[in-house]
Amino acid sequence: MERMQREGLKDDDEIWNEKSRDLRIWASYRGQTLSRTVRGMMYYYRALKMLAFLDSASEVDIRQGSERIASHGSRNQNRGLNGPHSTRPQSLPSLRRADSSVALLFKGHEHGSALMKFTYVVACQMYGHHKAAKDPRAEEISYLMQNNEALRVAYVDEVVLGRDEIEYYSVLVKFDQQLQREVEIYRIRLPGPLKLGEGKPENQNHAIIFTRGDALQTIDMNQDNYFEEALKMRNLLEEFNTYYGIRRPTILGVRENIFTGSVSSLAWFMSAQETSFVTLGQRVLANPLKVRMHYGHPDVFDRFWFLSRGGVSKASRVINISEDIFAGFNCTLRGGNVTHHEYIQVGKGRDVGLNQVSMFEAKVASGNGEQVLSRDVYRLGHRLDFFRMLSVFYSTVGFYFNSMVIVLTVYAFVWSRLYMALSGIEENIMNSATNNKALGAVLNQQFVIQLGLFTALPMIVENSLEHGFLPAIWDFLTMQLQLASLFYTFSLGTRSYFFGRTILHGGAKYRATGRGFVVGHKSFAENYRLYSRSHFVKAIELGVILIVYASHSAIAKNTLVYILMTISCWFLVVSWIMSPYVFNPSGFDWLKTVYDFEDFMNWIWYPGGVFNKAEQSWEAWWYEEQDHLKTTGIWGKMLEIILDLRFFFFQYGIVYQLGIAGNSTSIAVYVLSWVYMVVVVAIYVILAYAQDKYATKDHMYYRLVQFLVIFVTVLVIVLLLEFTSFKFIDLLTSTLAFIPTGWGIILIAQVLRPFLHSTIVWDTVVSLARLYDLLFGVIVMAPVAMLSWIPGFQSMQTRILFNEAFSRGLQISQILSGKKYV
Repeated sequence: MERMQREGLKDDDEIWNEKSRDLRIWASYRGQTLSRTVRGMMYYYRALKMLAFLDSASEVDIRQGSERIASHGSRNQNRGLNGPHSTRPQSLPSLRRADSSVALLFKGHEHGSALMKFTYVVACQMYGHHKAAKDPRAEEISYLMQNNEALRVAYVDEVVLGRDEIEYYSVLVKFDQQLQREVEIYRIRLPGPLKLGEGKPENQNHAIIFTRGDALQTIDMNQDNYFEEALKMRNLLEEFNTYYGIRRPTILGVRENIFTGSVSSLAWFMSAQETSFVTLGQRVLANPLKVRMHYGHPDVFDRFWFLSRGGVSKASRVINISEDIFAGFNCTLRGGNVTHHEYIQVGKGRDVGLNQVSMFEAKVASGNGEQVLSRDVYRLGHRLDFFRMLSVFYSTVGFYFNSMVIVLTVYAFVWSRLYMALSGIEENIMNSATNNKALGAVLNQQFVIQLGLFTALPMIVENSLEHGFLPAIWDFLTMQLQLASLFYTFSLGTRSYFFGRTILHGGAKYRATGRGFVVGHKSFAENYRLYSRSHFVKAIELGVILIVYASHSAIAKNTLVYILMTISCWFLVVSWIMSPYVFNPSGFDWLKTVYDFEDFMNWIWYPGGVFNKAEQSWEAWWYEEQDHLKTTGIWGKMLEIILDLRFFFFQYGIVYQLGIAGNSTSIAVYVLSWVYMVVVVAIYVILAYAQDKYATKDHMYYRLVQFLVIFVTVLVIVLLLEFTSFKFIDLLTSTLAFIPTGWGIILIAQVLRPFLHSTIVWDTVVSLARLYDLLFGVIVMAPVAMLSWIPGFQSMQTRILFNEAFSRGLQISQILSGKKYV
């Protein structure tokens, strides 16, 4: 805006009206947008024109052209453009002038030579719909074609012939520079609707027929390119003629430069993780392991080889949700060869907000769960030698399997320690002559490993290679200060949950992340919807186990031993509960916390309905969370019920520790505890019935029912305290026993929903589930509210999250609050 004002436009409204397109392009080039990707890919066209000129030009032509460019640049400088000492980037008009100055070199034949060698096809399914609806997005795509003559757009056109008859066509269009309008190049009739499978691979499959040439580079819409890298493409394509082993390459792997690392600390963590994967990881997978696949990166395919072997994408719904890697599977199974080359790179944007990152990792983890069930992985496992098969396992589904095993190990550890404490085995071990040193040594080693030092090792090694050892160590320490361990532990939970759920029940689906600018505050209700089942409930379960263990364990009396034994588990609990708020802009702002809680309560109590969305109503969201149980088979349901039975162990273990049990080990104690559960549920049903029947019209009857319930409850507690060995602390202890039991009953009822949905029991299950989610929300909100109340904590969080922005002098607080920069 400042630069526009220097050009003579003083009023903000005048700038928005007269320079709106320039302003929008300026913003688009700084995001993860189609226009940025198109600009990057068009560098190939410019590089080809430059190389075509240099191949045919004489020394005199080059010298005269350089002089013309120099004189053209000096004239522009005299007109008041950015000078040589200016640190500001050129405005858009000056960028166009720079392009035209380079064009002074060319004699004419370079354009034709470049177009013969290069075409960029954008697969945009919806372009036809946008044109028909006069959507502004169609106008913007047309603008891109108008300004990039090597750009083509492939889309699906739907032609309505009659009442129920629709014809579908794959269409390729371009902008004709002479006619100054959009022209149709090809129109191919399809046998039916395009999108039978997953959207992205179907889009690629319908557009691949419009490509030309020997090589095909696949580019996502969140990528960029650089002119100096585009000059090297000629060298890269020569690799197809080189033998790597006994075969020539069929996929040329290309490294990436992650350009989103400076947005926030979270974006930096994601960028560092991705950088180590696309450099060191890909390098080792290609050579010596020979198991590199295709991961959605800007790899270059041997087009003729792939067209005769099924194309670059498999598009079956659900099973091919991670469509990219199946190109690599297909290539390896059919005798292809995948290499990796690091002398050329392409820009890549990654997700920069926690919700975006989590949705992306959920999609990839679910996709790996589906890969386990695919015939491609089955065939690879049968046909590869043993050592190469181990490499394939670790580099694909094995990584996610190991993540799930790590989390299951934590569960097995805390549950087994709880069993030992409640059963008295632990106390007997402590009192006996057998010492516990061996177990202590194992636990200490486990603690060191769980610090995450070994998982960060590839990142440190890669940074050492590229930046030096000391900068790599400094980056690692800075990341730890910016709570990187919290983020990576949270990601571990995301991967393990969605991978395990997909294996158990299936139901993987594409999750659109948006890739937008993430400086906005996400509400508590939105975070709860996204992370409740995958993180919050699991963390609360582990937290309750650790609390019960601390109160009944003989080892817990030795504070140091208890801390060493459980600190990594407590860290897991804290990271799974607090990460969505630590990495949420303005996550600890007191006013926002108050408004968020109010919004959460409105969402919880909003009545459900057929047309309500999950964002509006808790009930609609709750039913959506059970969708995976609709598609699962009988074995999936049985395993889910068996896993849910673990919650009943709380009740079984704790009721024998109550004072009223009198140290009895009779099964009658456990049976009576179930009678108590039935009575509590009956009281709740009575209160709910009285509220529905009397709360609005006969208010006094409702109050009378409430009074009778409270009076009888207090009377029973007093009688138990007086005439039995019941202690007041038993109330708190029994709460920790019976609340998990109720949650287990609700989870089992969800599995049995087809049988219970039409009965009166289902309404009780829904209302109890609502109360449990309210309870979980309050538990998660409590530490957030406490930290929001502490003065200065919000400023510290903003500094941690946007440290890079502070160091560059950005007014990040004004951006976060939505204030206009003055």
